[in-house]
Amino acid sequence: MKMESLTPNIMVKDVNATLNYYTSILDFKIVDTNPETGVFEWGYVQSGNVGFMFQEEKSLKAEYPEFQNINPGGALTFYIRVNHITQLYNNIKDKTTVIKPMNTTFYGTYEFAIKDLNGHILTFSETPSV
Repeated sequence: MKMESLTPNIMVKDVNATLNYYTSILDFKIVDTNPETGVFEWGYVQSGNVGFMFQEEKSLKAEYPEFQNINPGGALTFYIRVNHITQLYNNIKDKTTVIKPMNTTFYGTYEFAIKDLNGHILTFSETPSV
């Protein structure tokens, strides 16, 4: 057995607003939504090999009753490897909440982190070529 990919399905209050944020700020593309138009209860975005699914809170709680007493959000970060990190940083730094500015880590990568409109933390990283 070999695992092929991982695409988190994230509980959010407003799928439409979340898709708009990811497409307009982070340049993700919408792959699929449910329903096809109108007020979405689920949506899937992708950029390169990175994908996120977002599902409306009521819908996800109906699908997984175990989530009934859990609010959207979570104590986790999404670590995303990118290329052209400086260009990405410059393109989005004034459009979103930067919580960790561009820096060089002790292990030699360039990184910065943002908080999306739902409070999720995304860390972007690029390893410089030698």
